[in-house]
Amino acid sequence: MWRWVRQQLGFDPPHQSDTRTIYIANRFPQNGLYTPQKFIDNRIISSKYTVWNFVPKNLFEQFRRVANFYFLIIFLVQLMIDTPTSPITSGLPLFFVITVTAIKQGYEDWLRHNSDNEVNGAPVYVVRSGGLVKTRSKNIRVGDIVRIAKDEIFPADLVLLSSDRLDGSCHVTTASLDGETNLKTHMAVPETAVLQTVASLDTLIAEIECQQPEADLYRFMGRMIITQQMEEIVRPLGPESLLLRGARLKNTKEIFGVAVYTGMETKMALNYKSKSQKRSAVEKSMNTFLIIYLIILISEAIISTILKYTWQAEEKWDEPWYNQKTEHQRNSSKILTFISDFLAFLVLYNFIIPISLYVTVEMQKFLGSFFIGWDLDIYHEESDEKAQVNTSDLNEELGQVEYVFTDKTGTLTENEMQFRECSINGIKYQEINGRLVSEGPTPDSSEGNLSYLNSLYHLNNLSHLTTSSSFRTSPENETELIKEHDLFFKAVSLCHTVQISNVQTDGLGDGPWQSNLSPSQLEYYASSPDEKALVEAAARIGIVFIGSSEETMEVKILGKLERYKLLHVLEFDSNRRRMSVIVQAPSGEKFLFVKGAESSVLPKCIGGEIEKTRVHVDEFALKGLRTLCMAYKQLTSKEYEEIDKRLFEARTALQQREEKLADVFQFIEKDLMLLGATAVEDRLQDKVRETIEALRMAGIKIWVLTGDKHETAVSVSLSCGHFHRTMNILELTNQKSDNECAEKLRQLARRITEDHVIQHGLVVDGTSLSLALREHEKLFMEVCRNCSAVLCCRMAPLQKAKVIRLIKISPEKPITLAVGDGANDVSMIQEAHVGIGIMGKEGRQAARNSDYAIARFKFLSKLLFVHGHFYYIRIATLVQYFFYKNVCFITPQFLYQFYCLFSQQTLYDGVYLTLYNICFTSLPILIYSLLEQHIDPHVLQNKPTLYRDISKNHQLSIKTFVYWTILGFSHAFIFFFGSYFLIGKDTSLLGNGQMFGNWTFGTLVFTVMVITVTVKMALETRFWTWINHLVTWGSIIFYFVFSLFYGGILWPFLGSQNMYFVFIQLLSSGSAWFAIILMVFTCLLLDIVKKVFDRQLHPTNTEKAQMYSNTVALSDEFIALQPLSRARKQLSKLRWKKIRVQSAQHMTLLKASTEGRTVGTC
Repeated sequence: MWRWVRQQLGFDPPHQSDTRTIYIANRFPQNGLYTPQKFIDNRIISSKYTVWNFVPKNLFEQFRRVANFYFLIIFLVQLMIDTPTSPITSGLPLFFVITVTAIKQGYEDWLRHNSDNEVNGAPVYVVRSGGLVKTRSKNIRVGDIVRIAKDEIFPADLVLLSSDRLDGSCHVTTASLDGETNLKTHMAVPETAVLQTVASLDTLIAEIECQQPEADLYRFMGRMIITQQMEEIVRPLGPESLLLRGARLKNTKEIFGVAVYTGMETKMALNYKSKSQKRSAVEKSMNTFLIIYLIILISEAIISTILKYTWQAEEKWDEPWYNQKTEHQRNSSKILTFISDFLAFLVLYNFIIPISLYVTVEMQKFLGSFFIGWDLDIYHEESDEKAQVNTSDLNEELGQVEYVFTDKTGTLTENEMQFRECSINGIKYQEINGRLVSEGPTPDSSEGNLSYLNSLYHLNNLSHLTTSSSFRTSPENETELIKEHDLFFKAVSLCHTVQISNVQTDGLGDGPWQSNLSPSQLEYYASSPDEKALVEAAARIGIVFIGSSEETMEVKILGKLERYKLLHVLEFDSNRRRMSVIVQAPSGEKFLFVKGAESSVLPKCIGGEIEKTRVHVDEFALKGLRTLCMAYKQLTSKEYEEIDKRLFEARTALQQREEKLADVFQFIEKDLMLLGATAVEDRLQDKVRETIEALRMAGIKIWVLTGDKHETAVSVSLSCGHFHRTMNILELTNQKSDNECAEKLRQLARRITEDHVIQHGLVVDGTSLSLALREHEKLFMEVCRNCSAVLCCRMAPLQKAKVIRLIKISPEKPITLAVGDGANDVSMIQEAHVGIGIMGKEGRQAARNSDYAIARFKFLSKLLFVHGHFYYIRIATLVQYFFYKNVCFITPQFLYQFYCLFSQQTLYDGVYLTLYNICFTSLPILIYSLLEQHIDPHVLQNKPTLYRDISKNHQLSIKTFVYWTILGFSHAFIFFFGSYFLIGKDTSLLGNGQMFGNWTFGTLVFTVMVITVTVKMALETRFWTWINHLVTWGSIIFYFVFSLFYGGILWPFLGSQNMYFVFIQLLSSGSAWFAIILMVFTCLLLDIVKKVFDRQLHPTNTEKAQMYSNTVALSDEFIALQPLSRARKQLSKLRWKKIRVQSAQHMTLLKASTEGRTVGTC
């Protein structure tokens, strides 16, 4: 019980050991030497609260906000001392804000609870006491043997024991974990693979030693110790043995696995980690303004307190005849009285701090984020993907981006690879219509015309080569040529991790798999598009990969089936940048085939046409093709025995296994014979060039961060418009030392200064970048800031994040945005101010870890130029308006103290104080912040330069803030003094000769204020819908109706009712109506005149665009909000649009500049 309590409070101590020991089926040793380890249960908890901790935890989180905590203090002060206003005036708004936020967060958590209960209550089958027992997922314990059937989801992290296949293999998909839809093969150890029934598993005596839980989906180290006939057999366990919770079993009838990680210790749960909180520039400005207004508030309270005591220095005002002090008041401490008066004034003026600002901003961000998902322009029809918003806290930050960092593969390109060219033994070939065509004569060719390989069949047909093609070679050279091509394509067909589709592999492992299928009938699945393209290319040439199991790979060579024994797979990793397989040919020969980047393969080669291949690789890269090199080594029996021994030792090590494996891989992958290189094309996505050019016009600097080689990256940068031909390209590559790097940076800085070129581009590789960031950050940043485009190639994932971090902390502190589509982009996406994930073919890690996810790079322009622009303008106006209307609200209260001897008499009734921000002025600004479109969306997208007008938080600059504040003070002065001079001394306002009292005066000020601030919001609105009209004019009407009911009835539950009949008497006075109209007109006239003069004499680009957009049709979004009859009328006026009405609820808009798209119900 105590441990459970500690777990709930988060105090449960960490595991004492680096490893855990799991006894399969929980058969613990009987010798008494075993110390049981405690493991958590299998419940998944994604909820934040429980029934018991919701109230305290939620209140704690909400009162961490400055404004909420401030109003709590004010409320407590009102309870403790005698203040001029009721505690309700502060308590009710605070209660409203806290309650609304708590309900929202509670509802979201309730949904998470329901989801958790559904998952935790799912039925599962567990092997216990020699039989299958049906139980719930939450009851699985570490060590339990679980049975999973086809298409079921794994309920915990399981080590595979056996499957219905003889070799103990199974296939799974991990789409819910990393988005990869390819089949992954997992293998059981041979000793347990044969235990395919519950009865046989009941005889298993084994234990697993493995690492403690960690979040890395692709890392697992352990070993299984199996006791058979009093002898212990040790088998290594790796990622291929672990079935992850959340993955789904495919193409296998059933499997048995033992639970090693359960509940919140599964890798899926550990990847729930909350991302670091990102704060927008608007939020930071808002907090700054809040502090400024706190200073204004405290200043007003101090001034009022000092003036009160100055005024009371005269005896006649200290204790006037009508307000005699009590004995207690005369004897009380002067200091305590001063503090009490200061706190009373603080309470009186506290509404200058807008408590409802936070809840309004939250609602605006939450509701506004739906518009991104609803936007048809950023919906990708082919993949049926719409834009996703993972966090709504950064909507306005989309309008502030100054730097865009983008990945290349899958982000700028399609990540759909097509085999184009290859180099075999120094001869370059192109694939044309399934044939390999040589680009030049072979070494022994007597003619210079093109020679080609119709297929691999023609390679084996010597007579065809010597008579029907241009290969006119000696028989010895022909045989050597055939062998080289044969080995090259065998390496391509065997060195990979490609799987065959599940329908075609149902018989896998039980015999010859697809030997009767043609290549066109095979469907390959691969985690890497490059691998899939190469295997498909080899199949077209004539060497067809048929299938694989744990120990065998089958290929069909010109119709002849060959079975290769798969001895070892040396998995790809980002440090080696290569992968290898060791296979045994049907003849008994053992081969090591290696595939990888040319920088990691060529240095390991000692034979083959290395220099020619290097030249060809560079030529491929200049065409923008992705390159890989192929090499091999024939192993002797002695060499293989040594390799096998070292691999076993490294793979069974529990400590430093990865380091030991890396050392063994280096030992194996050396002294290679180069076979050649492949080149695949990854074509650009649609409209990438136009998008990059638009971003550049918007004043955004673009950096491309990629792992590709230098030449390939430069070629793609040129083709996509990131670099252009007139740009001066500078290079910082192949630097070997700090001094060399520093000198090169100085040279580049001088060139930038001396060259009279408008734009510079910089190319830097990963090695040089590491040197530059080590000791020369300032010099590197100076060079980069003077370049309009930067390309970083050969980048490691952490280097990408480090570059973004460097830009973020630079003196200018620009807003950064990162775009990527793969797991290697997650670090930079999370580092940038705004992270955009592309829902591509490299999995969904990037999309899951991003702030926003889109299907194509081209949608970035609409996201920034339209949504970002709108969101920023809306929330900037919202923040400024909130402070403005609260200055208007509380300044008359401050001025009133000069006329009441600073007696702390309130100007407004307590109900008005409470409802001003909650009811009377809240809805117009909320609807404005959701629907406002100050410029037509098409104009914003077609004129990217408008994005510059809002950059660097322009709308929330100190200048703009001061303008809104002065405007608020000036309006407040007009409210107060206008009311005072117009009707303050009029004794004949009422028919009975009664003059106005202080409540009537305060109500008049309040009425003028509500109308003025509401109409001010109307003046700011350019995009009017029926919703805007409803809430704008409805707010004013609601105020009048409420005041009539509130003051016209004696409410029994109110102790005192100062406002009884006050509002009715006020409205019955013609002078009051005249004063209201005159003051509202005077307040707004100044603002209107300023706007007119600014627009005519010094119009901004945005104002020019507004005038331009008035000459064209209203946007589609506006039309979609109108009744169908009005939409038809609007559309009939448009020359550049046509409409075809399909039904009363469905319209199709056909634009001249774009394809037709459907707009939903009008």
